[in-house]
Amino acid sequence: PEPPLESVLIANRGEIACRVITTARKMGMRTIAVYSQPEALARHVQLADEAICVGGPNSSESYLDMDNVCAAIEATGAKSVHPGYGFLSENSVFAERVEAMGVAFVGPPSGAIDSMGDKIKSKQIAIDAGVNCIPGFQGVIQDEDDACKVAREGG
Repeated sequence: PEPPLESVLIANRGEIACRVITTARKMGMRTIAVYSQPEALARHVQLADEAICVGGPNSSESYLDMDNVCAAIEATGAKSVHPGYGFLSENSVFAERVEAMGVAFVGPPSGAIDSMGDKIKSKQIAIDAGVNCIPGFQGVIQDEDDACKVAREGG
């Protein structure tokens, strides 16, 4: 069968990138690894069909730098992006930017990432969906007095 997307850029490193590369290859997809400068010879880089450097040794200069990762997506012509875990995987702004580039984000839509990243909002979504949740305070604590009041009422 034809793969749904012809290529995937894995915006991560290490074991998770290796696993995504292996699976994508089995699906017939071209794989693109990203790496920081000191990781040019890393296993995930060697396994991928193509690799591109996204910056310096610190994560903030490479894997967490949305501009650099988006530039890599553009430069390689990747048709999809798998964020792995950590780094930008739970960043709704990154997912939104990928979507705006017309590239498939392999993960939840940016709105879902945003909602689930907000613990108050995510609990309300779960309650509205009929999911049993641990009872307790639902809301935002405004200040120290409010926190003391909530603590007294909750036992």
